[in-house]
Amino acid sequence: MDRNADSSHFIFNRLSETATLPKRFLSTDATSVADCEHQLRRPRSLQALHLKPLKREAEFGIPSCDLQLRSFSIQPLEFFADFALRAAYYLGLPSYGPVPLPRITERWTVPRSHFIFKKSQENFERVTLRRMIQIKDGNPETVQLWLAYLRKHQYYGVGMKANFWEFNETDAGHSLNLSESQVQDLSSSWAHLGQMKDIGRRDLMEDLLNTRRVQDAAGLRQPQAPNK
Repeated sequence: MDRNADSSHFIFNRLSETATLPKRFLSTDATSVADCEHQLRRPRSLQALHLKPLKREAEFGIPSCDLQLRSFSIQPLEFFADFALRAAYYLGLPSYGPVPLPRITERWTVPRSHFIFKKSQENFERVTLRRMIQIKDGNPETVQLWLAYLRKHQYYGVGMKANFWEFNETDAGHSLNLSESQVQDLSSSWAHLGQMKDIGRRDLMEDLLNTRRVQDAAGLRQPQAPNK
């Protein structure tokens, strides 16, 4: 008896709540539904995810970088290509692509057994999908920053290969004509590398020849006597 009274009281409360709602929530007309959807707008950042990535136009059309993306499946490849284009736009780089490249198909035949069961073989195939994104009129430092950002947030299952170009002035040969002071500064900075290392005085040369490593290489058992 009490349970039936509680249920009827709950139904009465729900009916009273719906009676107090505005008419635009109770009506099922198409116009009212469209108005409600028009009022609930998604944020711009969320709407941009459902649209194509924005791109900037190149002024001169000089290539700066060719980024090649490789993967064995299409979903992560398309996702990371879209991510790379959006990152290039927000860094101010004019990007073009992604351009589909020819697939790389590799096949292997492996025998399942040996001897008389050699005819029982198994074939394997691996298809590599590729996409290319080209950056034009890009600042070298900005392009390096873009590549570093992609390496930091690299998606799993996607490999990257980048061809990078840098352009210099036409009179770059004049910068090779160094003065004597600049040559001395370069020799001091390169003195500790490989064959450019300066041996120095005569006694240092004798100490170098008397080292155990040189003796073992030359087959000498006794150190050489210094010249007087």
